[in-house]
Amino acid sequence: MEAINRRTFLKSASAGVVAAQSAISLSAGKKSSIKLPAKVVDTHTHFYDPTRPEGVPWPSEGSSLYRTVLPKDFVALKKYQPVNATVVVEASKLVDDNQWILDLVKENPVIIGFVGRLTPGEAMFRTHLKRFSKNPIFKGIRVNHQLIQSGLSQPRFVDDLKMLADMGLQVDLNGPPATLESARRVAKLVPDLRIVVDHIGNVVIKGDEIDPKWKQAMESLSDQKQVYIKISALVEGASRHQLNNVPSDVAYYRPTLDVIWNQIGVDRMIFGSNWPVSERAADYVTLQKILVDYLQNKGQSALDKVFWKNSKLAYQWDRYPGE
Repeated sequence: MEAINRRTFLKSASAGVVAAQSAISLSAGKKSSIKLPAKVVDTHTHFYDPTRPEGVPWPSEGSSLYRTVLPKDFVALKKYQPVNATVVVEASKLVDDNQWILDLVKENPVIIGFVGRLTPGEAMFRTHLKRFSKNPIFKGIRVNHQLIQSGLSQPRFVDDLKMLADMGLQVDLNGPPATLESARRVAKLVPDLRIVVDHIGNVVIKGDEIDPKWKQAMESLSDQKQVYIKISALVEGASRHQLNNVPSDVAYYRPTLDVIWNQIGVDRMIFGSNWPVSERAADYVTLQKILVDYLQNKGQSALDKVFWKNSKLAYQWDRYPGE
C-alpha cells in the first residue's frame, strides 16, 4: 500500500518540482531528496519523414507511428528531466537515409551521435562506411540479430566488423533475447569492437518472473567488457505481457534491472528511450522516471554513468549541447 501511495503522489507532483531536483513531501510528511543525473543523453531515438518523395520503409503506412518525426518534436516532448542530447539509431534500410539523418544534424545540435544502417558483407559496405564516417557524428551501425546469425560464418562479414573496430566505430545489435548470445560471439571474434545490445535483448518483462534463458545469456556477457546493455524498451517489454495495462512503478521492473545490474554492472548500462516507438506503451516521463527511481539508492555516480557518462564511452561522442 505504501508503494502505491508513493506512486500516486509522484504522478501528481508538479513538473517544476520534478525538474528542479528539489525535496518532495511524501504522504508521511517527511521529505525525500530526489536524485537526478547531471545530464541525460538518450541513446535511442528515431527520426523519419513519410512525406519525402522516396517515403520510408519503416514504419508502415497505417501504423500509429506513420507520421513525420523530427528532432524538434523530440525537443518539445514532455520529459521527467530535460534531455538535451540524443544518439539517433537508423531503422531504415535505405542507404541514403543515413545521409538524411546526418543532414539533420546541421540544424539540430540535440543530435550528438548517429548509428547508421549498413549491411556488413555486402559489396558496397566499405564504400558506404568510408563515406558516412567522414562525418564525426556517425558513430557506427545497427545490425539485426538475424543478419548476425547468418553473417558470422562468412569471412567478409567478420572482416567488415573488424573494419568498424579499426575505424573506432561501434555496432548496435537489435533483436530477440538470443541477441545477447550473438553479442558474446561477436565480442569473441572482434574483441576490439564496442558493442551495444539494444532494448536489453527485447525480453518480455513479467515482474518477478524472469526468463531463465535471457538471464543465462546476460550472465554469459558478464566478462565481455566491451559489450554495453542499452536500458531501453522497458515499457515495451512490459507491454508484451501486460498489453494495454503497462505498469509505471519501478517495482515491476526491478527484478529485470537487478539481473542487468548484477551481471553487467553500472559501468556498462546505458539509458535509451526507443522514442517514438516507446509511446505505444507509455509516455516519455514514465519510461525515464522508472530508471531514475531504480537508481535512487545506487548513488549519484550510478545515475550519471547510466544516463550519460557510459554513453560517451560506448559512442565516443565529443560534444554536449551548450558546453
